Amino acid sequence: MLTKQELGKAGEDLAADFLSRRGFEVVDVNWRCARGEIDLVALDGDIVVVVEVKTRRSLRYGHPFEAITDTKLRRLRTLAVLWARHHGYLSSRIRIDAIAVLALRGDEPSVEHLRGIG
Repeated sequence: MLTKQELGKAGEDLAADFLSRRGFEVVDVNWRCARGEIDLVALDGDIVVVVEVKTRRSLRYGHPFEAITDTKLRRLRTLAVLWARHHGYLSSRIRIDAIAVLALRGDEPSVEHLRGIG
């Protein structure tokens, strides 16, 4: 069985592949600064998309999207601006998306994508 960190990494890899197959250009993974971490940053045309990835083994503790709180959204907004400033995209439109990966044992993982969550 995968550790929590391995499960999270596997979910991020699946999410990046999911986005790439849908025409997004993944430009950063696990970007960190003193204020926190962004799981994925992708370009959807000319829009910078900051993606929060939540991976779960089951629905026992609720759907993965339920783990994205208002506090987390506020932090993601701040991190999105910091990332854009650091990488020269400050004049670009920025969107925050979420991807849920549900990795049930023995089944193919399911991936859900919500655009513009905050």
